[in-house]
Amino acid sequence: MNPILHGARAALLCTAALLCAVSPQALAKVDVEAGQSKKLGSVLIAKISEDIAPGNYEALLKGLRANPGKYNRKIVMLDSIGGSVNEAIRMGRLLRETGFHALVASDDVCQGSCVYLLAAGHSKTVRGAVGLHRPYFPQGDSVHSAHSAASRISPAMYLRDMGVSPLLLADMQSIAPAYMRVLSVSDLRRYRLN
Repeated sequence: MNPILHGARAALLCTAALLCAVSPQALAKVDVEAGQSKKLGSVLIAKISEDIAPGNYEALLKGLRANPGKYNRKIVMLDSIGGSVNEAIRMGRLLRETGFHALVASDDVCQGSCVYLLAAGHSKTVRGAVGLHRPYFPQGDSVHSAHSAASRISPAMYLRDMGVSPLLLADMQSIAPAYMRVLSVSDLRRYRLN
């Protein structure tokens, strides 16, 4: 075998092994904790950070089930670079159904598919940066999704259900995946994200 082809084949196999060894769940972080606030009383905080990937919905559901009870306030804190659109929409529906308010703190970001989580909040507070871009695949999902086209969830229907302006999806689709548009305060207001 040609030594150059052999070396390239070995490098490709090593890369494939590394990719298989890292599960999508290792890229994502979902934490749910109950606590007490002097101002708000009993609170349930869900923190979603890093890359949204398959398995996050189950992690969020597990965290919610581990913290049953009544809370004065439920807050989802967002600090995510996006990821799987389908997973974000599933998580967003769960957050909406269970009564969460969304927060992007001043040092945090919510970009790409994280916007679907922000849309789910009964109220939305944005102090950090929110960025839009079109998903990486034409079918509307990121590299982390293994779902078939038949199982995809309609982003347009989801955003309508969340009370977000349909302009958001149209504008999101107009921005190439390699670029990011950071939303201004007036943009957030226009899309009904703040």
